[in-house]
Amino acid sequence: MAADPLSPDVLGALRALDTPTVCNALEIAAPHRRAYGYTTSPLVCPNPDAPPMVGYARTGTIRANAPSGRSGDEDLAVRVGYYRHMAEAPQPTITVISDIDASPGYGAWWGEVNSSIHAGLGSLGVITNGSIRDLGDWAPGFGALAGSIGPSHAWVHVVEYAVPVTVHGMSVRPGDLIHADRHGAVVVPTDVAADVPEAAAHIAAAERILIDAARGGGFTIDQLTSLLDPKGDH
Repeated sequence: MAADPLSPDVLGALRALDTPTVCNALEIAAPHRRAYGYTTSPLVCPNPDAPPMVGYARTGTIRANAPSGRSGDEDLAVRVGYYRHMAEAPQPTITVISDIDASPGYGAWWGEVNSSIHAGLGSLGVITNGSIRDLGDWAPGFGALAGSIGPSHAWVHVVEYAVPVTVHGMSVRPGDLIHADRHGAVVVPTDVAADVPEAAAHIAAAERILIDAARGGGFTIDQLTSLLDPKGDH
């Protein structure tokens, strides 16, 4: 887990940005992270107008295409341990779940009940390659990025929790800081998180010059070539 939670001011400044902007800013604040640390394939976002989520990862793996094979007491112990992990400080949290079935999404861990439980334990939302359901009955404000939408929970059960997971190309460890919105999600290194808003503002200012010129009328190729970033970023 993250030993030193970030200040509310830093978390608030990150929430004011969308996830593509955070990815852009990390190209300045952590250039070695340019080609990894974010989701690389599409996810379903049932509420695209929801604000960005910024929180510390709580992780787990699930399966649904067959029973767990554990006893009832063993299943209960795993579920209790999982929920204890979800409730750990620091908060707020984002739940990141890897569905490890051969066909992810066979059964949904996420619906009315689990969205309510997780929200009550301090989670802002879920990022999963698995499926979600009960969309009209979710906990108010609980966010989601999912691999699919489906009707059944089948034999869904937690396999492990508090373990490293990978969801749609994004590798996550428990305690990682996550930024997510309708575009996808990215892991934000905590040692550069405070630098992200300033880097984002720098990029936005540079982009605004090009955007204003392109939309201002009378735009020419000569004007474009004079404004292009020599590094090829914009």
